[in-house]
Amino acid sequence: MAGTTVADLLVDGLARAGAPRAFAGPGGAHPLLDAARRRGLDVVAAPDASLTCVLAAVTGELGEGPGAAVAGLGDAPGLVRGLAHAQRDRAPMIVVTESGADAGLLAPVVKASVVVEPASAAHWIAHAAHLSMADPRGPVHLVVAPAVASAPALAVATSVRPAPLPAQTAESLEALGATLDTATRPLLVTGLECGPDDARWLRAFAETLPAPVLATAKGKGALADPHPLALGALVSSHPALPRADLLLLVGVDAGELPPGLLPAGARVARIGRSPWPGGGLVAEALGDLALVIEELAPRVRARQAADWDVAELDRVKRAVTRTAATTPAGRIVALAREATPAGTLVTADVPSLAAWQAVAPREALTPLGMSIPGYAVAAAVAAQLAAPDRRVVAFTTTAGFEAGEAAWALAVERGLPIIGVILTGGGEETFARQFAAAFLAHRPAVVTA
Repeated sequence: MAGTTVADLLVDGLARAGAPRAFAGPGGAHPLLDAARRRGLDVVAAPDASLTCVLAAVTGELGEGPGAAVAGLGDAPGLVRGLAHAQRDRAPMIVVTESGADAGLLAPVVKASVVVEPASAAHWIAHAAHLSMADPRGPVHLVVAPAVASAPALAVATSVRPAPLPAQTAESLEALGATLDTATRPLLVTGLECGPDDARWLRAFAETLPAPVLATAKGKGALADPHPLALGALVSSHPALPRADLLLLVGVDAGELPPGLLPAGARVARIGRSPWPGGGLVAEALGDLALVIEELAPRVRARQAADWDVAELDRVKRAVTRTAATTPAGRIVALAREATPAGTLVTADVPSLAAWQAVAPREALTPLGMSIPGYAVAAAVAAQLAAPDRRVVAFTTTAGFEAGEAAWALAVERGLPIIGVILTGGGEETFARQFAAAFLAHRPAVVTA
C-alpha cells in the first residue's frame, strides 16, 4: 500500500492479531497512536504506567488477542510493576516504548524485547503477537523509535494469529488414562488456561467421573459455581483435599500454586496447554484442553465410578458457600451477586470473591500475587471496554479506589456503567437499596459498604 509506514504495519498486525484498542500511557504522542486512529482502533489515554499495563493486560486476558500499550519511561518503576503484573497473570500484551535502552530494564518482566527496524517491522509484529499468545502467555516488548515508526515500510504478508496447539500424543493420553483408572477419589482443579470453549467439556468430564472441582483464583467459573460438584476455591485447608487420592490439574499454571498449597505427598496429574516446569507429576497430557478431555471421554465412561460420597460433597459445598458469606465483605459480595444478571463481570483487589457465583471462565478478575494499587478500578474499565453489553462490578477498599481515581475518571469520561463498591467494613443495611439504584442508573456509580 502506497505511503505505508512502519507504524501502519505494526498497527495492522495488532489489529489482525485481535487487539481491539491501544492504551496510551502519559508522556507524549507516538506515531503508532496516530496510525492506530487511522486504522480505526480505539486509543485510550491511560493514567499512569502501571495502570496502562493493567488495562492492556486485562484486555488480553478477556479477549482473543493481545492487549496493546504504548508507554514511555517517565515512570520506569511503574512500567516495571505493571509488566510484572502481566507476567504473573499470564496476560498476553504487547508494550511499545521508544528507546532501546528500555530493553535491559524490562527484560526480567517480559517474554522478549525486540528492536524494530523498517525492513523487519512486519516480521517482528507477527513474532510479538505469536509470542505473547503462546502458552504460557505474557507481555512482549517492542522498541519502536519515533523516527523508525514514521519511516516508509514495505507490507509483507504475515500470519499474526497463533497456530493450533500440537495434538496430544497417544502415550501421554494412555498414561493419563491409566492414572485415572487407579484413582478412586479423583479431584479436579481448574486454572487460568481454562477458557469458554473448555467449560462444557470440563463439566461433562467432572460429571462422568464424577469428581468434585476446586478452582484457583484464575480458574473460577470454569465449572459454574452453582454446580453441585463445584466446591469453591483451592485453599490448603479445603476439606476435600485430604480425601482425594489424585489431584488432576486442568489448565493450571505453576504460578497459581504457591508452595504448600497442595497436600504433601499428593499424587498430581495434569492436562495443560504448555509443559509443567520441573517434575512431580505422575502423568501429563498437553494440548487443547477440550480436545484432551474429548479423547479421554471413552476411557472415562468405561471406568468404574469414583467413590465419592455424594451426601458428603453436598455438606462440604454448603459449608464452603456458607463460610464465604459469613464475613462482612462476603455478605456484601453475595448481595451484589444476587442483584446482578448472569454474565456480570467482577474485579477485585480484596480477598472476598469466594462469595461471588461465577458461571463461566474469566468472569471474576483478581490478580495473582501482590495487587497493583488501583487494580480493581482499572481492570473494571478494561473489562467494560472489552464487554460493553455486560455489567461490571469492582470491589475495592478506600485506598484502592483512591489509587484508581484516574482510571475512574476515564470511566466517567466515557460513561462506562461500572459499579464501584468500596468495602469499609460498615453495615449492609442500606447496601442492597443503594446498589440497586446504582445498577439501574447505567452510569458510573460508587457504593460504600
